[in-house]
Amino acid sequence: MSMLTIQPSGQTIDVPAGTTLLAAILQSGVSLGHKCDGKAECGSCHLYVLEGRKSLSRTQREENNKLDTIVGVSSKSRLACQAKIGDEPVTIELLSFV
Repeated sequence: MSMLTIQPSGQTIDVPAGTTLLAAILQSGVSLGHKCDGKAECGSCHLYVLEGRKSLSRTQREENNKLDTIVGVSSKSRLACQAKIGDEPVTIELLSFV
């Protein structure tokens, strides 16, 4: 289990390793857009990883390709549908324009 902190609310939840950020966020009761059902096609689940980036799964080609098309992407950007949680705590920031 790993602890996920969701900003800006500060809500924390325990998440099993291997769970996508999207699944963890939705299970916590927080709403997050995800129009393509987790296929890295829409980019609506774009968020920032503030802490624990190295604990997440590596960015794959499909995710990189979609991130290249999104305005406001930074080195902290990930798609929640593609990033899987590892064994260390992770803090994310949900973006208000998503």
